[in-house]
Formats: sequence, structure tokens, C-alpha cells
Amino acid sequence: MTVFPLAGPTALFSDAVEVRFRLRPVTVAGTRGEAHFAVGGDAEEIVFRTVFDEPDAAADDELAGQRGRCITPTGETVNVTVGDRGGGCGPGLRVFAGLASDPFIFDGASIMETLETGRMAFQDDRPNGLSGANVLALVIDVDRAQLGAGPLFAVVAETLSIGKRPVRLERVGRPEIKNIGMQWNAYDTVNRDVDIRDLYNEEDAFALGTHYLGAYRARLNANFRFYDGLDGKVDWPFTQNGNHPLTDLLLQDFLVVDISKPFTEDSYFEIEQAMLEGRDHTSCGGRSLNDDFLDTYYTLLINNGNGPRIRDSADQATVPASKTFPYVAPPNPAKTA
Repeated sequence: MTVFPLAGPTALFSDAVEVRFRLRPVTVAGTRGEAHFAVGGDAEEIVFRTVFDEPDAAADDELAGQRGRCITPTGETVNVTVGDRGGGCGPGLRVFAGLASDPFIFDGASIMETLETGRMAFQDDRPNGLSGANVLALVIDVDRAQLGAGPLFAVVAETLSIGKRPVRLERVGRPEIKNIGMQWNAYDTVNRDVDIRDLYNEEDAFALGTHYLGAYRARLNANFRFYDGLDGKVDWPFTQNGNHPLTDLLLQDFLVVDISKPFTEDSYFEIEQAMLEGRDHTSCGGRSLNDDFLDTYYTLLINNGNGPRIRDSADQATVPASKTFPYVAPPNPAKTA
């Protein structure tokens, strides 16, 4: 998980915020036009919580130090020193927290021009919009034996305020589902005046409430219809219930990982795509750090694989991720004015 985008060289974690990963076992409950997951209950949830101390006082020419603690589902504590790339270690667990090169791959200008003009505006001459950027990253490396049977798990990363009444500040499952699917409101004829991402963000990803479910569906149906029409043909006929076939599947906004399947770097959405096609998946799913997942997402929305792969101009992060812990690349040099 990353927090604090465009972080400066002195960035540290807030001591007022808890960062946590939540996992629940899931099963495939429907395929093709009814693709969705059945999510395990509260008692089956696995949570890794991490909190951070107030930074140490530092001299003017020194960076402040900071320590944190990861609390495992069994209540054990793993200490971590922010910025130590060796990480903190516990039984079956390693934890890294600190500044890192932003692993995100994003061509924001192309998608915004596409949304504003109503035509595909993906180009080859635009850089990764996050080139040279750094973030604060939290990496938890867990032995699969720590997770139980599975093998299919839903994963959500969250930040919460610390206190008697914790408030969910942010959550993320599949990256960019909220921005690409929900941010643009011009095509939504039901809730055009509302940025429903804030409402959606407050919801429990494992158990959406019923109050705003119709609003979420209306926004996704409208925007997914827009993307499907960009190539001048319909690859996603709406269901008999009047919904885009991806709407209910993507409203379940969590990454799905199968720990019994082999890892591949381009496995983003492979599990869900297999469900839509009515076949068994072959990869671990999830999203690897080097996967240019947005091209996969655009292709899915625009032509459902019935045409060329849709590519924006950003193909890789500033520095590719490593295959060894802590996986995220060291921070990029600070930019000079």
C-alpha cells in the first residue's frame, strides 16, 4: 500500500493514522453476466494493522527518525524502523515502511482528454505522469501459511483515524476503480451533481450498504456505457436488469488473489476475466507492481478484448519494482527547481 503521493524527502507517516490490510476468503458465486464473489463473514477476516510513533526530534541538518509497529491477526507485534529497507521481521512476516519510488503507472492527460472530448485520445508521446515521484509505502510480506486455507482472498488496504471512534479516511481495492469508473459525472443522468466517490469511500468494501447502491450503479452504468462506445461498437450489452455486466462485479472493490496459483506480472483482472468468460482462472490475480494494469482496464472497458489492446503512453514506473523484499524501488532523487 502507498500513502502520501508526491512525498518529499522528509515525509513520514502520521502518528494519528492507522494503516491496515484486511483480507477475507471469497468464492466465485456467479459467472458470465452474473459474475460476482461471495465474501466471507466478519469472523473469517484477517487484519494486519500498522501504527507509527511520533517522529523523533532531529537536528536541523538531519532527517527525523520514526518507528512503527505492525500488529498481526494473532496479536503479535513486529517493530519496524521507517526507511530501513531490511524491514522488521516476525514469525512468517516481514514489514517495510518508508519512502519509495512511486510504482504507479499513469497517463492522466490522455484519459482526461478522452473523457472531455468523447473520443479516444491515448497517445504515444506522453510520459508517465508520476515519473520521478515518491510515496510513502507500507509493504507486508506474509508466508501463505499465516493466512489459512483460502485459497481465494479479497484484499483491501485502508487508512483510519486513531481514536475512540475511528473514521475510515481512504480505502483501495482494485486501483483506479473509483477514479476511472466514478469520478466523471457528465454521463450520469441520475446523480450528476454528486461526487459519489466520497460516499463510496466511506463504505465497507466487503459489505456495501443499501442506501446509495442505486447511485453507485447509475454512475458506473453511465460511465461504462461511455467507454464501451468509444470504438463505435457495443461489446458490453446491458443485462436484463438494465446494468452493465461489469457493474456489480466492480462494485465489489477489492483485489482478489489466489495463493494456490502461480505468480505472473500481468495477472491483473485475470481471475475476474475468467469468471466473465465462464472458465477457470490460471494465475494468482491481484496486481503486480510492474503490471501496466490501466491498459488492461481500458481494453476491458472499451472493447472487452474484441479488438487491439488499448494503450496509453505510460508503460512503466520510474524504476521497475524488484522481485525481492521490499519490492518497491528506493526513492528517486529530490527534484531541483
